[in-house]
Amino acid sequence: MTEDTIICRCEDVTYGQIVRAIDQGFATMEEIKRMLRCGMGACQGRTCGQLIAQIISARTGKPLGQIAQPTFRPPAMPTELAILAGEPDEETS
Repeated sequence: MTEDTIICRCEDVTYGQIVRAIDQGFATMEEIKRMLRCGMGACQGRTCGQLIAQIISARTGKPLGQIAQPTFRPPAMPTELAILAGEPDEETS
């Protein structure tokens, strides 16, 4: 990977930005998420989460299995506003 390789496509975060954050002491998924917004886009970290965990593991020497994933806030999947508003479904009315 190069410095400019995009890791988090939703938030346009690069490999270089993640490495610099880790080198500054932000070495958990939650800290990286809060510093760089990785995992806060439309995919909620489904695309970049494992990549970031691998980068943290490589930079810190911590085993991949010991790197905790960040918390997710619902809805983790897209939901139509009509469903949340309790409006009747056009197909069933």
